[in-house]
Amino acid sequence: MIKNCTLAILLPLGLLTIIGGGSSITAAQEPADYFRQNCVSCHSIGGGRLTGPDLKDVTQRKDRPWLAQFMLNPKAAIDGGDAYALKLQQEARGVIMPTVIGMTKARAEALLDLIEAESKLETSQFVGLQISDAPFTPLDIAKGRDLFLGVRPLMNKGPACISCHALPGIGGLGGGRLGPDLTKVYERLQGRKGLAAWLFAPATPTMQSLFVKKALQPDEILPIVAYFENAANQAPPDNSVPLLTFFFIGLGGTALALVLFDIIWKKRFRAVRRPLVQNERERKAA
Repeated sequence: MIKNCTLAILLPLGLLTIIGGGSSITAAQEPADYFRQNCVSCHSIGGGRLTGPDLKDVTQRKDRPWLAQFMLNPKAAIDGGDAYALKLQQEARGVIMPTVIGMTKARAEALLDLIEAESKLETSQFVGLQISDAPFTPLDIAKGRDLFLGVRPLMNKGPACISCHALPGIGGLGGGRLGPDLTKVYERLQGRKGLAAWLFAPATPTMQSLFVKKALQPDEILPIVAYFENAANQAPPDNSVPLLTFFFIGLGGTALALVLFDIIWKKRFRAVRRPLVQNERERKAA
């Protein structure tokens, strides 16, 4: 099933480099690299809606000055009651587009030029991951679980999801706490396409720094999506199990610490008492 899904993924050449950047990038390349780094996790150009709308022909749907201003401060437009901005928020199921770091009026105009140019192509380099709607198999789900837990290492040697994220039902204490809890991530990112796009080009600074040179591969993204999709369709787990486990681990650790302190103290007491007894015996014998 994974192989069949992989064949259904369109990986444009431009997306093979997750993050560009640096002073060596030319002015002509910069908008594409900036879009790739900051926009593809939520938007495609001709690939359909992700968390945000498909941007193909967006300048034909709304005038450029409005779009440029919205890109500079999306929240201000929503807070100001702009009808089109509120419509975008509603279509995104309440998600508000963040103000992107480094966004300027000149950069917004350059991005709109890029979007217009890409919209005229038969297939944009930013069409995104195209994933089949065919059901995942138990093998897909099992592989995704192994990748999440780190049982199966990632091809590019990136960190396993569990090292930073928690998810109910995975045993132990439920995972790491550096990143957000992923219990409802499938729902938050609105299904397969949104989740796959996020995994392919993570938008958060922490994930970007971790995966810029260790990008997830399609054969890894698909089973991870399968695992989260399966988890989203399961009954809510009993969250008392990790808490109970934590309680018993804490209780056992406390008991072990007390035993160790008792042993150490006894040895310390004997180490002090033995020389005193020996000295007293020698004094009496003399």
